Amino acid sequence: MHFNRSHTVLFDLDGTIVRSRDGIVDSIHAVLRDLGHEPDLSIDLTWVVGPPLEELIAHILAHYGDDRVHEAMALYRRHYESEGMHKSPVFEHMRETIETLSAKGVRLFVATSKPRHLARRILHLRNLVQYFDGLSGARADDSGAEKPELIAAVLREHDIRREDALMIGDRRFDISGAHANHVRALGVLWGYGTREELTEAGADALVSQPSELLEAISQQFAAAEAHPHS
Repeated sequence: MHFNRSHTVLFDLDGTIVRSRDGIVDSIHAVLRDLGHEPDLSIDLTWVVGPPLEELIAHILAHYGDDRVHEAMALYRRHYESEGMHKSPVFEHMRETIETLSAKGVRLFVATSKPRHLARRILHLRNLVQYFDGLSGARADDSGAEKPELIAAVLREHDIRREDALMIGDRRFDISGAHANHVRALGVLWGYGTREELTEAGADALVSQPSELLEAISQQFAAAEAHPHS
């Protein structure tokens, strides 16, 4: 595998580095109870990992005929910061992958729709923060959570050439956000997006297991160097 110091990898956080579904869904259920609803546990909420918070909260509340979106967002933040955030173990082999890339001089960043301060706390909790050169996330009120803008901010603020960058994520937002910036994107299948979702979004390649990720990253950089304007 060939890496050099111009290579830059941007990681999504939820569903790519950490298994965060349970903490997020538990927090949403707690919000619904706070608002006087009995959560419908038959509804699969896996899809909620990835979209901006306001969008997903509005969608869920509509099912209960409720429009108290901003109140629900404030409740969610409280539940997630006190409990949900701690239910975010690192996917097997991801720590080793991140450590290896860092040791080889690859620049590493996180680009997440999660508020920046929460993403940083999770990286601290999991003893990963030291491997990353920067973190792009939403503002504390969950605004600024769109992936195209988050990725653009990393490229701009750290003077990264798009042909040297690669985005890695588990949802269509990661793929489309990268492509909006003319950056290659790897879709990972251990997270919360389906193979169909990632394929339809135009992922440059798909990776089935974290143990296969280093080789897939190397192949993408090799392809970018062979076809620099593709």
